[in-house]
Amino acid sequence: MSMSDASMITRAPTHEASFGDYFALLKPRVMSLVVFTAMVGLFAAPISVHPMVAFSSILFIAIGGGASGALNMWWDADIDAIMRRTRSRPIPSGKVTPEDAKAIGIALSGFSVVMLALASNLFAAGVLAFTIFFYVVIYTVWLKRWTPQNIVIGGAAGAFPPMIGWAVATGGISLESVLMFALIFVWTPPHFWALALFMRNDYDDAKVPMLTVTHGRRSTRNHILGYTLVLAAVAVGAGYTSLGGPAYVAVAVVLNIAFIKGAVDIWRRDETDSEADDFKVERRFFKLSLAYLFLHFGAILTDPLLAQLVGGTHC
Repeated sequence: MSMSDASMITRAPTHEASFGDYFALLKPRVMSLVVFTAMVGLFAAPISVHPMVAFSSILFIAIGGGASGALNMWWDADIDAIMRRTRSRPIPSGKVTPEDAKAIGIALSGFSVVMLALASNLFAAGVLAFTIFFYVVIYTVWLKRWTPQNIVIGGAAGAFPPMIGWAVATGGISLESVLMFALIFVWTPPHFWALALFMRNDYDDAKVPMLTVTHGRRSTRNHILGYTLVLAAVAVGAGYTSLGGPAYVAVAVVLNIAFIKGAVDIWRRDETDSEADDFKVERRFFKLSLAYLFLHFGAILTDPLLAQLVGGTHC
């Protein structure tokens, strides 16, 4: 089933959609991650920008991320209507029509790219345009329903915001922006695979070829551990570039020890163990993964601030 069937499986609108319903189309929780990581990329760059340029650029990056979310909900309305965690979204719940979601997504996509080009530079706008295309076309339309590596390759879409923020300031890319991209890119699979383990039959029912469906839960546990080890190498390694400093290295070491321990705990378990405690370990790892990313990017910002404070005391 594809998005063309969305109008057949979503309920007809029972009331006029509110502002909150339309805002929910933009996936505000995902937008918060987009805004935060883009902001870190912008302020971690070696070139400063005018505060108004910074504010405007982050705003348009956020709108672009929201546009992607709206188009994702439009195309995936059939899947969202089946899965428990997405049934209450605006389209399957009948609050917003698929046509409205599509129109909003397309309009905001064009608006965000054009305005970012005017506010900052064409390169940053081009990366934003590619990010929207990648998330909507490459991931949502193509990979998500086709390959168990969907979340691996599709994770790139969520990894572009810090690169865009960096490009707003510098007009290009560098090792540091690539490392910020890699941090999110490698983090995404274990984060979502842990979710897939305790969401159990949701992906089976929706016929989404998540790794748990195509290769089984044992293989998924193995993959979580493998990607977590790679992630630790990327995260700690970033501390030895200009992104790192004492605060970042300390945060990276502590968090990655905890994250590896969580992955090993998941790897050691089987389905009998998990069902006995309602996937307690998997749920804990998933929650830790949320804090993991925010704390790493927060630490990237902390070191320059500490350096400024220390420098200020010596003046």
